[in-house]
Amino acid sequence: MREGTWAAGRLAEGSVLRDVIDTSDPSAWLWLDEQVRADEWYFPPYGVPAWEETAGGRSLTAALRADVPLTEGQLALALCHRDGRIRHRALGRVAGRPALLPLVAVRCADWAQPVRELARKRLVEALDAEAEAEAAARLAPLVRRLADRHRGDFALGLLGEVLRRAPGEQLAPLFASPDRPVRRFAYGLAVEEGRLSPAELARAAAGDDDAVVQSLCAEAALAAVGEGDTEEVLGALLGARSPRARSAGVTALRRLERPERAVGFLVDRSALVRACARYVVRQYGTDPLPWYRERCADPGDPALPPGAAIGLAECGTRADAALLWPLLDHPVPGVRARAVAGLRTLDVTDLPRMRRLLDDPAPGVVGEATLALLPSAGLLPEAWLAERLAPERPRWVRVSAYRLLDAHGGVVRLRAAVALLGDADERLRSRAELTVRRFRWWGTDAEVAELLDRARAHLG
Repeated sequence: MREGTWAAGRLAEGSVLRDVIDTSDPSAWLWLDEQVRADEWYFPPYGVPAWEETAGGRSLTAALRADVPLTEGQLALALCHRDGRIRHRALGRVAGRPALLPLVAVRCADWAQPVRELARKRLVEALDAEAEAEAAARLAPLVRRLADRHRGDFALGLLGEVLRRAPGEQLAPLFASPDRPVRRFAYGLAVEEGRLSPAELARAAAGDDDAVVQSLCAEAALAAVGEGDTEEVLGALLGARSPRARSAGVTALRRLERPERAVGFLVDRSALVRACARYVVRQYGTDPLPWYRERCADPGDPALPPGAAIGLAECGTRADAALLWPLLDHPVPGVRARAVAGLRTLDVTDLPRMRRLLDDPAPGVVGEATLALLPSAGLLPEAWLAERLAPERPRWVRVSAYRLLDAHGGVVRLRAAVALLGDADERLRSRAELTVRRFRWWGTDAEVAELLDRARAHLG
């Protein structure tokens, strides 16, 4: 709250607005609007803010009524004032002050109807000219946040109207905005208005990291694709890093009658893409299971894709575990990891054959083996697992051993946690401390009492 008081005081004394808050950050405007009305800033019982008397020796209210010139910072304070009459008067003096447009947009969702109506009128006037589309784009991150408020849809609707009239290049900055809701809004507008070609939409789906944008643009690209840009659209989608974009491209191969291209995606790294590829090839009469079995038949094939092992498990039966067991010795770590995941998918676990993978040099293999062994953790020897807690072991081996010891429960869990209380690995140590603090034991077991005494001495 002291930071807010300091900011308000500087603005009241005439400091430049951008020197006090980050005017490019929408959350800064919302923070200012909230903090100006904070109770700690008012002197009871009169409700006079601490900074009110600093506007040129007279109150801010009097200055507004007398048309005394005010700085942008002082007007910003007035626009955030808890008295609606002051907010209303301040709105009458914002014309020609583009720096205050964010607060005008905030007041468009004001709870006082006269303030709300005047703010909306002022925002329409400011954004009515086609040349003001750039200003509208700058307001987009704040307006998107305001849209979640009660009566906050007006500014968003106005923003949409202005950007619909604007040249296409005015939307470009919004496509690259770090604010995900803004990108969703911009791409939604572009799709609705037909501003982007199918190829541009496909590239957007492939390049954006937001799932909503990926789905929106991929679906729009495929809905509008024609013979002339089919290859470009498919190339962008099928080569995308995002599984959602790739899966959209693979699914479209059915409609485009190109099932042969789906075969290569049967071994994709994404389960979603593999499922879509199986759907496409099945629609054209091909059963993917024999294809998977053929690919996994040679356990020494160095070119075997990891997706073949897990793909076999996803559409195979428990009998196919016979093809997966030999892959646990494959030279490629990814194949070993996916083979373990496939055996877990088929619910096939052989403890002696699986537990040796806890010492695998690849973290991914150890992680998958741990997941497979967790349901049977109680059958693993405690002493054997405890050896793998030693500091000289690789971190992923130690984490795996601790997870499996923790899954034993009871005194085994406590012994493992106490052994790690002084460990150099911060995350392991923190987890062990949490286990000890939460441990509950009712009884007179001497070993448990001794362990808890050791833990208390260590934790203080």
